[in-house]
Amino acid sequence: MESVLIFLLFVVVLLLLMTTGTPVAVALGLIGVVGTLYVATPAQLVRLAQIAFTRSSDFVFIVIPLFVLMGDLLAVGKTGDDLFSAAQKWLNWLPGSLAVSTIFACAAFGAVCGSSPVTAATIGTVAVPQMWNKGYDRRLALGATAAGGTLGIMIPPSVAFILYGIITETSVGQLFIAGIIPGIVLALMLSFTVILMVRRRPELAPAALGVTWAERWQALVKVWPTAILSLVVLGSIYTGIATPTEAAAVGAGGALVAGVLQRRLTWSGFSRSIIGCVKTTSMLMLLLISGLFASFALTRLGVPQGFASFLTSLPVSPWVIIVLINVLLGIFGMLLDPLSILVITLPIFFPAVVKLGYDPIWFGVIMTLNTEIAAITPPVGFNLFILKAVIPGAEMLEVIRGSLVFIIPLAAGIGLLMLVPDLALILPRLMR
Repeated sequence: MESVLIFLLFVVVLLLLMTTGTPVAVALGLIGVVGTLYVATPAQLVRLAQIAFTRSSDFVFIVIPLFVLMGDLLAVGKTGDDLFSAAQKWLNWLPGSLAVSTIFACAAFGAVCGSSPVTAATIGTVAVPQMWNKGYDRRLALGATAAGGTLGIMIPPSVAFILYGIITETSVGQLFIAGIIPGIVLALMLSFTVILMVRRRPELAPAALGVTWAERWQALVKVWPTAILSLVVLGSIYTGIATPTEAAAVGAGGALVAGVLQRRLTWSGFSRSIIGCVKTTSMLMLLLISGLFASFALTRLGVPQGFASFLTSLPVSPWVIIVLINVLLGIFGMLLDPLSILVITLPIFFPAVVKLGYDPIWFGVIMTLNTEIAAITPPVGFNLFILKAVIPGAEMLEVIRGSLVFIIPLAAGIGLLMLVPDLALILPRLMR
């Protein structure tokens, strides 16, 4: 019980620091340093320096800037426009076809990006104005885009899976492969939600105009470089031909070559991609190292071990504990950004989950799905702020109200993964 109280105190202090405007990474680092001084001598602060050096020089970490660069290069090359156009032409027969096309375009772009905000921004700048011009309900257009953008951290490559793998020392390659089927299922569930809404209230989305088969095939021609790049990256990981880091290098190089050959990548676009990659990687590096500082202090205090013992000693079924963990993650999702949730909660929850006998790969998918929900949960949902920033005329209240309904299918996805764990585990098993 003492471990639970210490963890609650840790959360309260963290939130208090955040209310002063302190960035999450800085707040975690301060807590880590102060906590280490409390449980150890000042001379032992050198251990934090060793943690920072060891983690920042870890070869596995190289996969993050490479995949981020791949996504940025494809984004500046207008790949999002091509994906949305192709989805729009092939799905025009469905109710709410533009909103459904937005979700599938986000899923396709997520297969080469790995970031939820980037996916939402890239597809949103193209899709939302078109939906508004066609007479779509403003909230439906914004909500479908925000929710579809969350697929960027489920469908591999995924920054969330990479952080989970580094923190828990779980295979990043197997985590990537585990996210494929759940990502497709979630895209279908989000699309089904749109269809149900439009069936019930047809005024939300006018019927689409007819499209010829020639136009459909022509739209596919423009997305073949992206499709091939995604298949090469994921296929090489699945077959064992390449490690995730090697596949990321191929992906980044392939995105560069595709942009040059298609004459879409200018020097200014390339410069923006490099700068964006450096900024994103630096942010993730600082967040990871700061989280490890806090984790080191909490471990010295015995919090993860005590928390695991407390949860596993409860006189309830293990699935009840998993439900409780998901509820806690949902609460954190209203207060923290998705990646901060991973860095803060994994050192606490992971030992308990493993002790209960659950598969680390499966729990990685569950954690990532929770971060998806956090990305559209007010008041801190990243995708909500991103769309407000990149869509001219978008109001924050519209984005929030449009996104709330899509929390339902995402939460249902957690329940489905708990009932059918093989959705996440069947491909990794075949991979082994």
